[in-house]
Amino acid sequence: MARAAGVSQATVSLVMGGKWRGRVSVTTAAAVRDTATTLGYRPNLAARNLRLGRTRTALLVVPALTNEFFARVYTGAAGAAAEHGFGVVVYPSPDGIGPARDPFASARAALDGVIASSMASEALTAFRGTDLPLVLLDSDPSDRGAAAHVNLDIAGGMRQTAEHLLALGHRRFVHLASAVPSWTFDIRARSLTAALDRVTGTSVRSVRAPFAVDAAREAAEAALSGPGPSPTAIVCDGDILAAGACKAVRRFGLRVPGDVSVTGFDDLTLATALEPELTTVRLPAERVGERGMSALLAVLDGRWPEEGDLPVELVVRGSSGPAARRPERRTAP
Repeated sequence: MARAAGVSQATVSLVMGGKWRGRVSVTTAAAVRDTATTLGYRPNLAARNLRLGRTRTALLVVPALTNEFFARVYTGAAGAAAEHGFGVVVYPSPDGIGPARDPFASARAALDGVIASSMASEALTAFRGTDLPLVLLDSDPSDRGAAAHVNLDIAGGMRQTAEHLLALGHRRFVHLASAVPSWTFDIRARSLTAALDRVTGTSVRSVRAPFAVDAAREAAEAALSGPGPSPTAIVCDGDILAAGACKAVRRFGLRVPGDVSVTGFDDLTLATALEPELTTVRLPAERVGERGMSALLAVLDGRWPEEGDLPVELVVRGSSGPAARRPERRTAP
């Protein structure tokens, strides 16, 4: 290529490596690039990575591949990675609580860094204590074993939900909580309790369920059939749990939201497939992945990652409405 362009090999190296500015003229750089295009030149990535000591590969660890939220996190991370010549490998850890095993014979030999989304701290022991930078998404910000954190305003999202339902007159709540032990779900529970405690006359009962529609339905049925006044609102840790709650309400011969309001969290595609459509907290999943990859790139370059929680938004739809004036009669399904 140097012979074809009429320049030295050093000049070609500077131009193709993006280090020509101030050392090679604009005209010469353009001539080298035109020659590369004509000859169909492609850089030898393996040789470049060996020289730089980089694999240009990041590992994204998620609790599950079947959840739309994590698919969108991957989309954001992969897009940001591609802009910098990186690739992203996705690796699921069972239920987010693991432990997540090293997916390679030696992660250090195959990766430049690890990004973990919404994982329990103990699930990541395989990646701690190494020189691999670890970026945590939607995880405990007090975890000092991470090189960077990217979080959402989870507490603010649950607070928005509580304030919305309180303004509609609701005072008797069920919190349909995730059974997965994780910082993000602990924050949702604490934020909901704190918001409701500020208003007199409120009550909340918490029930837990795995992230599955049928499991959520069973847990909601148990809550609805319990003693005492019927709840007028079910606040769910996720849209999948909310789908189960809606089924439970209907099995008791009740209406959503006429008798019981139901809210979710995540704003998955499922939220608008339900009838009525689900009031839920919208999480910018793609932005989470994008920021996570950008944070890893910053750490690798010795720069400070961007700080600050990503904002979330309560999207009000048809599944929430004014509280019922009196407890409805409940018929066991």
